[in-house]
Amino acid sequence: MTIERLVEPTAADDKEEERIEISLRPTTFSEYIGQEHLKNNLKLAIEAVKKRNDGSTLDHILLYGPPGLGKTTMAGVIAHELGASLRVTSGPAIERAGDLASILTNLKDGDILFIDEIHRLRRAVEEVLYSAMEDYKLDIVIGKGPAARSVRLDLPHFTVIGATTRTGSLAGPLRDRFGIIHRLEYYKEPEIEQIINRTAGILKTEIRPEATELLATRSRLTPRIANRIFKRVRDFADVNGDGIIDTKVAEDALSLMEIDELGLDPADRNMLRLMYENYGERPVGLTTIAALTGDEATTIEDFYEPYLLQMGLLARTPKGRVVTEKGRKHLQDKGNVI
Repeated sequence: MTIERLVEPTAADDKEEERIEISLRPTTFSEYIGQEHLKNNLKLAIEAVKKRNDGSTLDHILLYGPPGLGKTTMAGVIAHELGASLRVTSGPAIERAGDLASILTNLKDGDILFIDEIHRLRRAVEEVLYSAMEDYKLDIVIGKGPAARSVRLDLPHFTVIGATTRTGSLAGPLRDRFGIIHRLEYYKEPEIEQIINRTAGILKTEIRPEATELLATRSRLTPRIANRIFKRVRDFADVNGDGIIDTKVAEDALSLMEIDELGLDPADRNMLRLMYENYGERPVGLTTIAALTGDEATTIEDFYEPYLLQMGLLARTPKGRVVTEKGRKHLQDKGNVI
């Protein structure tokens, strides 16, 4: 049976939730907390483009790393800093080459095209994107059979920002067309505290410093999760208290959500427990883990593994995944392993 996870976005998020999420996104580098190395490199590239003022565009950018670290937000910041329009789409949404052609022909000079989950582009769509990114040309075929002919159209000079959680799945020719490639790293706890305080200010919620520190330790070093947990704790404080988030309110809310001191939720602990109870210290294959938990293999790779690996609770070996000694001890402390 699949366990619902707080750390994953769900279809149950309503319009109001989406509106609040958008309002929490920073729009400038000064508002964007963390990822200092990435920001410094992007600032330099943007300043260079502005200084040249010769009509040239920013190099295509590939942002990769675990979900929730701010890839989409960074695309919006880049567009704002450049004063450019941002067009947002995703790899799965572009089903045919014609869909991409329609998007590209509606762009203007200097526009930014953000493609989320770019690793999921279809091969036929990728091939159209190659010449568009490199030469700003669009090759289309008119007609069928012997009467078919190829037409090359000029495109405006634009910048593609691609985001992916799985850079290894990107085709080599596509990856090579990005001039700026950066990985977004997990945040440090003080940075997560800043993000929580910023969110509290925007949502006009009072939170005590000790409670901020507590929430930061449970947020998996990820801004998206920090904001999601904060909003659930805020709901708890409004219903069960005076709306002020102190340590007691935070602890009670986190206990209700079953998020432990390492930021693991029931689904994380369930996966580790099933692996250890069924296979002990032996490696377990990804498809086997998926069968044990009832999740898709890609969900395990994208949502479970990165943080568990980062925390040293899970290890990857040539033969499969294995629960580490630290992971086993954590399960025993939580009473999940007999």
